[in-house]
Amino acid sequence: MELESLQKRSKIEEPKALKQFQKFEKLLDSLSQKNIPTSVLDNINQQVDNLNLIQVDPKAYHKDLRKTYNDILKLLKKELKIVPKHYYRNMWLAVGMSSFGIPIGVAFGLALDNMGFIGIGLPIGMSIGIAIGAGMDNKAKEEGKQLDIDL
Repeated sequence: MELESLQKRSKIEEPKALKQFQKFEKLLDSLSQKNIPTSVLDNINQQVDNLNLIQVDPKAYHKDLRKTYNDILKLLKKELKIVPKHYYRNMWLAVGMSSFGIPIGVAFGLALDNMGFIGIGLPIGMSIGIAIGAGMDNKAKEEGKQLDIDL
């Protein structure tokens, strides 16, 4: 079974909608190169068909494009563990700052008896998070579970 293509609209004048349309086309191109099970492919095709059938103004179309794009990415992450480039790096950046950086900063602040040093932990935690996320991104790429798109 083949992946449905997104129909071009003649009246996409808004730059944001045009950019989102191009991102969506790039997602579909990237998905066509992957081996996707038919159940997931059917779901994606149904969402693309629904998007092709709606006739709304460009602002509402942009909103529908963005929603469908995000829904497809969530489906791929949940069902197949397929993620875009730098997905884990971006996710772990925030996790590293909150779960590693703040405790390290508090430890520095308490050890030096000056809580002004709490900010030192944030870049340390951010670095740890980026390193963990980059490792997970490399693993996903080696396993072929990474799409050729950026968020």
